[in-house]
Amino acid sequence: MTRTGNRVVGLAIMMLVSAVIGTVVVAAARSPAKPVAPAPAAAAPATPSKTPLPSKYVVLTFDDGPDPEYTPKVLDILAKYDAKATFFEIGQNVRKHPALTKRIHAAGHSVQNHTWTHADLRTLSATAFRQQLASTDEAIRAQTGSTPACLRPPYGGVNATVRQRARALGKDLVVWTVDSRDWTKPGTTAIVQRVLKNVHNGSVILMHDGGGNRTQTVAALPAILQALKAQGYGFRTLTC
Repeated sequence: MTRTGNRVVGLAIMMLVSAVIGTVVVAAARSPAKPVAPAPAAAAPATPSKTPLPSKYVVLTFDDGPDPEYTPKVLDILAKYDAKATFFEIGQNVRKHPALTKRIHAAGHSVQNHTWTHADLRTLSATAFRQQLASTDEAIRAQTGSTPACLRPPYGGVNATVRQRARALGKDLVVWTVDSRDWTKPGTTAIVQRVLKNVHNGSVILMHDGGGNRTQTVAALPAILQALKAQGYGFRTLTC
């Protein structure tokens, strides 16, 4: 083939390649890529529902425990009636029966301070007062993970000094408005009647799960809870 022929063939090949490339480019422009589907949005985290606090309520409180015989019975009855309570515990009893305090807390009840030895706070020095509360706080905190902010003075013993010292230690004093006087062992019927006769919206009811024979309290508790629920009462706990 002559040099002129070679040039003609080369020119023809170049024209053919250019035509093929142009066809590919045009085809690509006419067939856009499929749109990428957006990733599904992450599901919003579930918001835990909170049971609203009852507007008509009482506060059940139990003092002087925990007790290995009576506290479990009280807890079983409260669970049966879906009732929550506040337990004012003696520090030395918490030390003896730590698993009971842990069980009370795990069941959704409130655990608060009732001094280490059930001492009358009105008779103590400032140092002894502080020791009674601090030791009990430590024992309860070890089982519940939180420090009590409520203090129930034994015997309901309150004066200006007790108020000032409690406030300095960050404690709110809590007594009661309805005393079942179950500690006098007046009989099951008397305990039930005394509570129901005096209860009203917002009442703080005093009963005992420790400190002595509480058989009558355990026997009275189902009737008290049944009647309160029938009257439309709910149950709140104290946190202070």
